[in-house]
Amino acid sequence: MTAKSPLEYFPAPRRSHFCSQCGSPISRRVPEGDNRERDICDHCGAIHYQNPRLVVGTVPVWENRVLLCRRAIEPRYNTWTLPAGFMELGESTAQGAARETLEESGARIKLGELYTVIDLPQIDQVHVFYLANALSAELDPGPESLEARYFDEAEIPWDDLAFRTVATTLRHYFDDRKQGLYPPHHYTLESHR
Repeated sequence: MTAKSPLEYFPAPRRSHFCSQCGSPISRRVPEGDNRERDICDHCGAIHYQNPRLVVGTVPVWENRVLLCRRAIEPRYNTWTLPAGFMELGESTAQGAARETLEESGARIKLGELYTVIDLPQIDQVHVFYLANALSAELDPGPESLEARYFDEAEIPWDDLAFRTVATTLRHYFDDRKQGLYPPHHYTLESHR
C-alpha cells in the first residue's frame, strides 16, 4: 500500500474502522432505541457518535477596518478569510474564537457579542463568529496565514474570499454598520465552497 499525501485525506475522514476503546473492527448500524446509523463496536459495544464540528472566529475591527487573513493552508490556500478555525475540546466558543484570532493574525482583541451562527449540514459543520475590537493595529500572523491586514469596506477582496460563511458574515456586518445595530444572525447555507 502506498502512502497518501495529507491533502488526499483533507478533511480528515469522519468514519472509523476500529474501536477507539478496544481496537476491534466496528460496524455501522442503528443501535437499539436510536434512529440513526452509528459506528458500533461488536466486541465491547461502544457506540462512536459523530457530531457536527464547530468552526469559531471573529470579525475584528480596527478604526472601521476589518481584519482578514490570507490562508497558508488548504482548503482554499491563498484566499482571504476572517480569523477562524476548529474549536478545541475544553474551551468555550468565545475562548476558541479569541484563540484562533490570536493564532492566525497575532491580533490582540476585546471580544464582543455573538454575531453569526451558520449551519452547514452538508459538511457537518457550524460556523460561529463573534464581533471583536482590535486593541491595536499590530499584527503577527501565525503559520496558517500568509499575511494578515485590515481592509476598508471598499477594499474587501470579495472575489477572493475563502468561504461563503465569511462572505455572508461580512455582508451582514457592513449592512448592520450602516444602521449602527449589530443583531445576531442565524441561518443555514445549503451549499458550500
